[in-house]
Amino acid sequence: MGNTHLTDPRKKYHTGNFPDQEQNTPALQKDMSPKPDCGEQSYKGHNRLEGRNALITGGDSGIGRAAAIAYAREGANVAIQFFPGEEKDANEVKELIEKEGKKALLLPYDLREEGAATEIVTKTVEAFGGLDTLVLNAAQQIAQPSLSEITIKQVEDTFKVNIISMFETVKAAEEYLEPGSAIITTTSVQSFNPSTQLLDYASTKGAISNFTVTLSSYFASKGVRVNGVAPGPIWTPLQLDNGQLEGSIPEFGQNSPLGRAGQPVELAPVYVLLASDEASYITGQIYGVTGGESIDL
Repeated sequence: MGNTHLTDPRKKYHTGNFPDQEQNTPALQKDMSPKPDCGEQSYKGHNRLEGRNALITGGDSGIGRAAAIAYAREGANVAIQFFPGEEKDANEVKELIEKEGKKALLLPYDLREEGAATEIVTKTVEAFGGLDTLVLNAAQQIAQPSLSEITIKQVEDTFKVNIISMFETVKAAEEYLEPGSAIITTTSVQSFNPSTQLLDYASTKGAISNFTVTLSSYFASKGVRVNGVAPGPIWTPLQLDNGQLEGSIPEFGQNSPLGRAGQPVELAPVYVLLASDEASYITGQIYGVTGGESIDL
């Protein structure tokens, strides 16, 4: 007789093909079919981040949105950076944060622009009076079928958004990070098992993994923990904004060992753990949430 308290992870969320679809830049979560589950209805908090002040880049949709919702329900004030044009998604997140009685700050900034990453830190501190939790999650992912079709402008932009902005954000935030603060990066399974069609994206994710481990050594003596999360195939707007080759969306994620794409809400507990005091002895680590694909740095 089966245990009714157990849930088969292969069937917990969307299985089977996704409708073939794409969006113009910037892609919006509200227009996806099916809409990703970021925990809007399901995530329940337990006051693990009470009194924290968090800044999440790419916090309007996908993984960043799931982290933002979870952080607010765990007791944190949350600032979210997002790419201008994604206001519809960002406003939904703001409402969800404020519904929990927490402060929300919307920061529409293009992280390719010089000084943008510094400004989002400054404005967060001005709004909240402090900053103790950084989730460096924003990313650009553009799939190309061949090396000849990758422009150097695309490479430069991908590096600016994915890794250079992380350097700038951390440099700007360092003076505010007291002992007990946490930095969490979003790397990727692409850091460990890169795909040829994501050459520039995978390269930045490899850099992020290295950055995370090295930064943890730098901050350990200051009492600030630094860890990373390496997602596998997660159903987010990133995939519809040229993130996959033409015709790849219907079968997205189905070659994972669990046989389906992940949903952003499935990563939220890891981001909460790594920000919380429950992870007081965890630093310099990268947590894979990949549906079974192994990671090895």
